[in-house]
Amino acid sequence: MKSAEIRDAFLKFFESKGHTIVASSSLIPGNDPTLLFTNAGMNQFKDCFLGADKRSYNRAVSSQRCVRAGGKHNDLENVGYTARHHTFFEMLGNFSFGDYFKHDAIRFAWEFLTSKDWLAIPSEKLWVTVYASDDEAFDIWNKEVGVPAERIIRIGDNKGAPYASDNFWAMGDTGPCGPCTEIFYDHGADIWGGPPGSPEEDGDRYIEIWNNVFMQFNRTADGVLHPLPAPSVDTGMGLERISAVMQHVHSNYEIDLFQHLLAAAAEATGNHDMENKSLRVIADHIRSCSFLVSDGVLPSNEGRGYVLRRIIRRAIRHGNQLGQKQPFFHKLVKALAEVMGDAYPELHKNQAHIEKVLLQEEEQFEKTLDKGIAVLEDALTKLSGTEIPGKVVFTLYDTYGFPVDLTADIARERGLTVDQAGYEASMAEQRARARAAGTFKVDYNAKGLEFPASEFLGYSSLAEQGKVLALVKDGQKVEQLVEGDDGVVVLDRTPFYAESGGQAGDCGYLELGGNRIEVRDCQKQGASNLHIVRILQGAISVGDSFSAKVDSSVRQATALNHSATHLMHAALRKVLGEHVTQKGSLVDSERLRFDFSHFEAVTADQLKAIEALVNHQIRTNSVVATELCDMDTAKAKGAMALFGEKYGDTVRVLTMGDGFSVELCGGTHVNRTGDIGLFRIISESGVAAGIRRIEAITGVKALELFDEVETLVDTASRSLKTNRDSLVEKLEALVAQNRKLEKDLAQLKTKLATAGSGDLSAQARDIGGVKVLALNLEGADAKSLRDTVDQFKNKLGTAVVLLAAIEGDKAALVAGVTQDITGRVKAGDLMGYVASQLDGKGGGRPDMAQGGGTNLAALDSALASVVPWVQEKLGA
Repeated sequence: MKSAEIRDAFLKFFESKGHTIVASSSLIPGNDPTLLFTNAGMNQFKDCFLGADKRSYNRAVSSQRCVRAGGKHNDLENVGYTARHHTFFEMLGNFSFGDYFKHDAIRFAWEFLTSKDWLAIPSEKLWVTVYASDDEAFDIWNKEVGVPAERIIRIGDNKGAPYASDNFWAMGDTGPCGPCTEIFYDHGADIWGGPPGSPEEDGDRYIEIWNNVFMQFNRTADGVLHPLPAPSVDTGMGLERISAVMQHVHSNYEIDLFQHLLAAAAEATGNHDMENKSLRVIADHIRSCSFLVSDGVLPSNEGRGYVLRRIIRRAIRHGNQLGQKQPFFHKLVKALAEVMGDAYPELHKNQAHIEKVLLQEEEQFEKTLDKGIAVLEDALTKLSGTEIPGKVVFTLYDTYGFPVDLTADIARERGLTVDQAGYEASMAEQRARARAAGTFKVDYNAKGLEFPASEFLGYSSLAEQGKVLALVKDGQKVEQLVEGDDGVVVLDRTPFYAESGGQAGDCGYLELGGNRIEVRDCQKQGASNLHIVRILQGAISVGDSFSAKVDSSVRQATALNHSATHLMHAALRKVLGEHVTQKGSLVDSERLRFDFSHFEAVTADQLKAIEALVNHQIRTNSVVATELCDMDTAKAKGAMALFGEKYGDTVRVLTMGDGFSVELCGGTHVNRTGDIGLFRIISESGVAAGIRRIEAITGVKALELFDEVETLVDTASRSLKTNRDSLVEKLEALVAQNRKLEKDLAQLKTKLATAGSGDLSAQARDIGGVKVLALNLEGADAKSLRDTVDQFKNKLGTAVVLLAAIEGDKAALVAGVTQDITGRVKAGDLMGYVASQLDGKGGGRPDMAQGGGTNLAALDSALASVVPWVQEKLGA
């Protein structure tokens, strides 16, 4: 069976058993800061197992894309060197959320593996393991399924602590956990290795192909296991491993999927040894890199982007080892789409984008690879032992972009090790320096203090009565703030929006009788809105009820920019591609700033197209609709969520332009798109690898910009004595005229400098048949000096010429030597000798050199020293 057929069969089998087929989640875990990448099929169901999330189904089946190349689960160093380690793999899994348990989980697994209607694996080829004390699972396997007792192995606490076992699974030190039972395939006696639990268990004869986890306990901090009220099942089977079994091969790299990728890698690198470890690395890495880029990750120097960069550069270096010095890795995306595109259509959809990102990274790394390897090779020649010093490893990473594992790869090939501790120490020193150089601002949030919750009413009102619940001054809670004090006010009810989601906090005033308090900002801490204030008049005390009024003009201008940000985000995805995702934003009353993922600068034409799309949506004047719903409903509406943002059970969906933009957002917005008035992009730039930034303005600010441009055009037209329609034509004519005048001036300077060359050449000294001439030419510049030196060389025959000209407060120098004597006298050496006397420097080729200096008083003596210097060089 082909890999695709096995994947399809697995999903269909469990669908026939009442399971809902759930699509693979993104490789970027949503709302889970504990994970770098999705690394198991259960990740997307984690909240279901914890009881924090309820789905419309209690049985699920999926084929989950997984990456293990960073964080706790990191197989990167083993990839290519073993038969089964990968950076990317597919986990086939079936799940029960408080529904079926051990009996059905074991029965389903056995039926799918051994039934003639499904995989039809001979039952005698399968062994199973259970947790040592799990008699229930043992009896199910032995008495119900019929597996002989000698092929059922009990695995105890083999990892040095209670419940620390290959057959006891835990989500962490505390929380859901339980025993598991694993199924192993026996590849046969011709492969070395023993059954699990035996001294030879690390061999490749017996390979785990299925793991059933029975989550039946909740472990508390005291180590006690408490039965869960609704035990669940989490299973996993690696598609690559089961494909190797079904295709009767021993290594995952021999399955159909990898054979296609290996063939493509061989073609791209020019190496056709299909057993070559470097080819295996490349074939593996194209999968993880392509899917990560497709899911919105771009190469960078931190976080997920850094892991992606490491994988790409590791693949490039292995291609380099195979003799491929040109970009090749991006060419493999097509082959990947051919074998996995049916199951994952996003590969076809994003193929061009993935190829561009990989090609750009290849070209960037190519510039540093040779130099970095040269530095490493130099360090290795000076190595006294077998360990590469940590400082060398750090320098390679910090200066040349060499990931540590790449250096480790090279070390392994040479039989060397890496000083990991020394590298970490150097990294720690760098972080300390970065922290010391940082700047910090006053912590208005008074972190560490607890505050009562505030009710935000600002979506529908800009003025409310609020009771003072807490006051803070100098980081401490107080009962009163008086005139002149700066502090923090917490109200029970407030119209002030607290800064979040990139939108700046509101400003305005709190008023009560003659007491007037300026609200300069509003920040969020937990469920509290913290008003950052200055007491302008009177005082404010805990328990007072103030009238809270938001500055409506600032709020409105901020709303225009925030709504425009949503429209621009949608426009960016339409113009640049759906790989564009938000990486940060700042919205206030003056402007909007939006950071997004993109691999190259946005062109002028693309910026115009983005601007036009946004302004079109503004002109349609459609209603901006908000709706509160659950996350599943929001996703069904196509709402975009930011990975890493924490959303509650109820989310706020903002729809603009009749579905043009649908996002989750808690910010304040306009009522209709037409309220924005006008949108204008004012800058586009890069802020980090793979991250671009656009700044834009709206409304009155955009109109003011147009007024400024209009004034500038009118002023320029008057200065050039032309009308607006002919302004560009007039400017182009002036530029062309200026260029011609500059060219004519340069020619005149050259003629002036060479006008008397016939007479000046007579001043040349003859030193052993070599004419030597050193002159100061008034009115010349560097270019005319070069032309004049060439003319003197042609006129004098065998010659050494050095000419000088004073330009402002420095002297320009040009030296020339005819080709027939460059073996004895070099222009670069002469230039260095003369320029140093003028407190300057210079250099060049043996026949032509340039330089200069600022010590004009020494110019005459420097010129006079040329003849003696040449005499010495010629030995005359």
